[in-house]
Amino acid sequence: MKRLANLVLNHSKLVLIGFVGLVLASSILGFQAFGALKGGGYDNPNGDSTKVTKALAEDFGVDQAEVVAILDFPRSADDPLSETMGAAFADALKKNEAVDAVDSYYSKGHAVSLKSTDGTAVYFFINLQDDVVQAKVVEQMQAEFGSGFNDASVYFAGMVAVTNELNSIIKDDITLAEMIAVPLMIVLMLFVFGSLVAAGLPLMVGGLAIVGSFFFIWLSTLFTDTSVFGINLITGMGLGLGVDYALLMVNRFREERQNGSDVRAAVERTMLSAGRTVLFSGITVAIVLGSMFIFPQYFLRSMGYAGLVVVVLALGASLLALPAALHLLGDRVNKFTVYKGAVKHTDDGIWADIARSVMNKPIRVVLVALLGLGSLMVLGNGVQFGQVDDRVLPRDNRVVLASNVIRDRFEGREASPVEILLTGATDAEIEAYAKKLSLDSHVDQVRTSLGFFADGKLLYPYSPADPTVYQAGNYDRIIAIHNVESRATEGLQLTNRIRALDASAFESVLVGGSAAVYTDSMLGIEQGLPWAITWIALATLILLFLFTGSVILPIKAILLNFLSLGATIGFLSWVFIGGHLKFLLGDFQTTGTIDTSSLVLIAVLTFGLSMDYELFLLSRIKEQHDAGLDTAESVAVGLQKSGRIITAAALVLGVSFISFIISGVSIMKMMGLGIAFAVLLDATIIRALLVPALMRLFGDANWWAPKWAKAIYRRAGLEH
Repeated sequence: MKRLANLVLNHSKLVLIGFVGLVLASSILGFQAFGALKGGGYDNPNGDSTKVTKALAEDFGVDQAEVVAILDFPRSADDPLSETMGAAFADALKKNEAVDAVDSYYSKGHAVSLKSTDGTAVYFFINLQDDVVQAKVVEQMQAEFGSGFNDASVYFAGMVAVTNELNSIIKDDITLAEMIAVPLMIVLMLFVFGSLVAAGLPLMVGGLAIVGSFFFIWLSTLFTDTSVFGINLITGMGLGLGVDYALLMVNRFREERQNGSDVRAAVERTMLSAGRTVLFSGITVAIVLGSMFIFPQYFLRSMGYAGLVVVVLALGASLLALPAALHLLGDRVNKFTVYKGAVKHTDDGIWADIARSVMNKPIRVVLVALLGLGSLMVLGNGVQFGQVDDRVLPRDNRVVLASNVIRDRFEGREASPVEILLTGATDAEIEAYAKKLSLDSHVDQVRTSLGFFADGKLLYPYSPADPTVYQAGNYDRIIAIHNVESRATEGLQLTNRIRALDASAFESVLVGGSAAVYTDSMLGIEQGLPWAITWIALATLILLFLFTGSVILPIKAILLNFLSLGATIGFLSWVFIGGHLKFLLGDFQTTGTIDTSSLVLIAVLTFGLSMDYELFLLSRIKEQHDAGLDTAESVAVGLQKSGRIITAAALVLGVSFISFIISGVSIMKMMGLGIAFAVLLDATIIRALLVPALMRLFGDANWWAPKWAKAIYRRAGLEH
């Protein structure tokens, strides 16, 4: 840090202009990333369902329909006029160069399961070319046929249609959210930073981190699938870290100037103290976000990559561009002061008073705080996890209406059956297996090479005229039409029941289809979660030890973070499963589950940000303790010097994310509310109450570590 400080101080203009120039130059390629980002990314590429999809394509020549359309006539679907219109509709769809093939109720021999129970609506299955942007194709179809085809109504459903609507709504919602949040954040930062010039510095850091990150996201799109939601993470994290790090650095620079250091010395001391804290904080947040690489879904892996690059760019802007700007500005950083209280610093004030008050009755504070957090955690008991489907969209959305037509007017989920591939099966074994499978209360029909089964019986034997292929290569194919939501708990339970059926007679059994895709995705998260938790816990324990030289403080910090996280999950369960706070959040559909991938993202992000605030607080407490103050007084002075920073940073970040609640997409509401709630909870109850109270109870034991660990700390740790 000393060498870095000298570099910045000796070449301030070059460092500032060079860093900004590199970021701006990279943006030429970086902004091209937006057209290459993808929706979805929730599937587990290592699951059996992926093997089934691949085998169906390669061995059976079955291309799963990306888009499902429902043609709803004002008369019977079997009326000659309806049949003529159905053929015309298929021809109209095929005129789109992006469409590879179209199948329907009519081309599949008038299969009863492809017609609604009232007899007026029928399925169309649309396969798209491999090299097209699927969401754009769906948008074209919606524009051309969404208002109807002749006198028939047309509905488009399927995950591609859902993804298209998600991307479109989220893009508009984020623009609106930023129009609301940015002015509020600027006003807040004027009071937090105290002057107009200083308030512009976090925008500089955040802007450089965000724009610079786009270049690396563009690079990632060249080599792997990258989620469009990574852009949301970059903008939110970029602004948040910009505020966090700029506030810490500017605050320390002002403090050093107030203590009599000249501008050069003040910048140097700022980098050696606050700069090292920022460096440790950035490394910690990056390591926490890196845990998302453990999960197989590219949605989460994209978030890990996006989070990693934005943290690195925020560190670069904070440790290069920001101190260079402070050196060039000097005391002009306080120009156009709007709130003098933010410019002046003292060791006594409201935060020191809060700390001393808490430490006078630590047991009472700990018990009350734990009771409140525990009550929130209880709200999450029995929480059910699910995955994104059309119900995250507004109730009146066209894709939701289409999906409700399928739910309400068709007996089975014909567009999303369970696909089972067997090897080493005889006809007798297939028949026995199909009969057992058809006895499941949520399986309407089982189709095999022998015929169609229901309720444990063969309904009618296979007809050679049936276009469906049931045998190819080494596989025998079985199709099970079910009546449950594929991407929900019922779909997972159905898949698990099917996989638990006795299949000892076969060489292998692979279960695929939409419900199995969802099940494998959940399994991938479930298997990765213990490794992710272990990675986060061990990495942060080591880093916090190197930061503090204590064994007790890192353990306590991690336990408090998990406690805060548990309270957040309980609160989100109460809101999004119980359907509460709609007067504040707007209407949304409750499905009885919480989206797993979004919750993992919220958990990892809030854990990383919580460690950010923990380091800000502990750095000032440790600095006072190293200077000779006892533990209680170190906590009081440390909280006075960092409490305003932590609360202000959390408030600005909270405003940034809470604006997402205006979104019509429920997972965006959950992400915004969850992150805002977690950071504000952490900055108040955890940092202002529990940390001082527990440090008072532990006393000098806070700083304990075995001798061998102390020796490691003296060689490799951070000492002020």
